Amino acid sequence: MAGAERSDQQPKSIADFDPQKKPKRNKYAFACAILASMTSILLGYDIGVMSGAAIFIKEDLKISDVQVEILVGILNIYSLVGSAAARRTSDWIGRRYTIVLAAAIFFAGALLMGFSTNYAFLMVGRFVAGIGVGYALMIAPVYTAEVSPASTRGFLTSFPEVFINGGILLGYVSNFALSKLSLRLGWRMMLGIGAIPSVFLGLVILFMPESPRWLVMQGRLGDAKKVLDKTSDSKEEALLRLADIKEAAGICPECNDDVISVQSKGNRGEGVWKELLIRPTLAVRHILIAGVGIHFFQQASGIDAVVLYSPRIFEKAGITSSNQMLLATIAVGLVKTISILVATFFLDRIGRRPLLLSSVGGMIVSLTTLGFSLTIIDHSHKKLTWAVGLAITTVMSFVAFFSIGLGPITWVYSSEIFPLKLRAQGTSMGVAINRLTSGVISTTFISLYKAMTIGGSFFLFAGIASVAWLFFYMCLPETQGRNLEDMEGIFGNLNWLRDSKAAKKRAAADRSNGDSSRASNVQLVGGG
Repeated sequence: MAGAERSDQQPKSIADFDPQKKPKRNKYAFACAILASMTSILLGYDIGVMSGAAIFIKEDLKISDVQVEILVGILNIYSLVGSAAARRTSDWIGRRYTIVLAAAIFFAGALLMGFSTNYAFLMVGRFVAGIGVGYALMIAPVYTAEVSPASTRGFLTSFPEVFINGGILLGYVSNFALSKLSLRLGWRMMLGIGAIPSVFLGLVILFMPESPRWLVMQGRLGDAKKVLDKTSDSKEEALLRLADIKEAAGICPECNDDVISVQSKGNRGEGVWKELLIRPTLAVRHILIAGVGIHFFQQASGIDAVVLYSPRIFEKAGITSSNQMLLATIAVGLVKTISILVATFFLDRIGRRPLLLSSVGGMIVSLTTLGFSLTIIDHSHKKLTWAVGLAITTVMSFVAFFSIGLGPITWVYSSEIFPLKLRAQGTSMGVAINRLTSGVISTTFISLYKAMTIGGSFFLFAGIASVAWLFFYMCLPETQGRNLEDMEGIFGNLNWLRDSKAAKKRAAADRSNGDSSRASNVQLVGGG
């Protein structure tokens, strides 16, 4: 009888120890995420190309350093108009056509900048391009998060940051390639050529499906189910996602008609601001603080100062040749792009929190060392090769640490934590803070380092990054693997950090007990 019991248990024991197969990556969701995220290349290209073009614009148009600051950084302020308008537009005409609109507006802005005859004309072009960038920044991560299955949402939602970095690299390469043209033509070609990718983007995005969450909010459940079937890892997950979205949108679970009535208040976002800002629940308040805070600290830690003014930083470090400065900026772009590609593969494996805290910790060390090396160079009467090398190395390490964690996770985290009916408004608030902070940093950096030295400015950024690390540690819970509709459940608990540590200890104890039980069962099976 003992032998019979062992034989009965054997198949069960072996099945228990078989490793679970991971679902295959959904190629359709992957393609949708790539197409939507490609709109972010518009911002990246503008950031990269303006860092080098500003050198030639200053010489050609005979403008001051203050005017250069305003020219470089004002696009971020203008993008606030676009991100604010995108919230309403995306709820009105849908996520997909909002992306098309973003590409069209940026196309017009790039042409205006390319044909600029003076500083005022150039600023008009910056305004139009800024609106397009604001649209793209707000809608790309929202669409990607809404179309992605939970298993790969972090991977797919990091794509906007990937394409921002790719755009920055293209802008740097464009600077170097077109710098040999005449002074009058070179910078205009650098800026105007940005119209080409926007045409391509506007066309290919028409082949994308609409966001299933937007379709549900319109009452188009049949269309939403078709999209979910294609973008989920299984039919069961598609049905579960549809049920969750219907519940979040206030639609009864039994409703399955192709078109149903949805209250216009929830549909158009009217009254949502009251729920988000005036009378938020504890969970929504926590989400809002986390979403806005991560956007603020992403820019306040100085990334745009480094990326937009890298030629000036390298000049302060002792590189005087224009060609060498532009080549050094290309190296920055390469490091940034490679780092973000590495990060995309760890977001859904390591988790948001560990990657974010490690990233910001590395940024603090890099900024402190950069400030130290630039201060030494500034106070030395002769060229110190070791200090120059250290400054260049720490610029590279700073952008690498930023791109591995804080860069992509900001967009992933903020796009996935807001409840469905607050998502467009909450995300647009985060983008607004992001662009406003970036605008302040980029329009004041030259004045800042003139007032407190170039080294002192990076010590300031290191201090801000230290505050950011504490904020992330205390306020941002892990969201890896959670459904978008479940996010409110992990926010609002003031003791979440203590509870999560206790949960980890219990999980470790359970694993330890499971390993002991597994060993006993294996011995039992082997004995049979």
